[in-house]
Amino acid sequence: MENAILGLDRQKVSSLNRGLNELLANFQIYYQNLRGLHWNIKGQSFFELHMKFEELYTDAQEKIDMIAERILTLQGTPLHTFEDYLAESSVTVGRNISNDRESVELVANSLERLIELERNLLTESAEADDEGTNAMMSDFISEQEKTVWMLKAWLA
Repeated sequence: MENAILGLDRQKVSSLNRGLNELLANFQIYYQNLRGLHWNIKGQSFFELHMKFEELYTDAQEKIDMIAERILTLQGTPLHTFEDYLAESSVTVGRNISNDRESVELVANSLERLIELERNLLTESAEADDEGTNAMMSDFISEQEKTVWMLKAWLA
């Protein structure tokens, strides 16, 4: 294929890059929320949640890098400004949250939104025969579904 990127249809790759950038923007907001929750959590669940939020933001940071590198692999340009992240994201921005329950609800809701975006990319990447993006989304989804289950069990 002359008009291809890594043997993939250029138009399909362009659409995938748009979706990956949307996911990247949402992950950046999720990541920053986790940093704020880590810093600001108070109450009897402080030690437990302080550590959990650090674990989650470290994981999110790795995933952000993976998403950006996938965009670059597909010859796209990853978004990289806070202005772009805010414009493209649909994850709720958590501001000055210190309550344990409100914090965990924000994280669970954010992960559910990320999973929704990843499922869309999973479908789109399968249709484009893009195994690299497909495998990455599949890995993200299975891990995050378990995290949502655990967070909801904590909330119950």
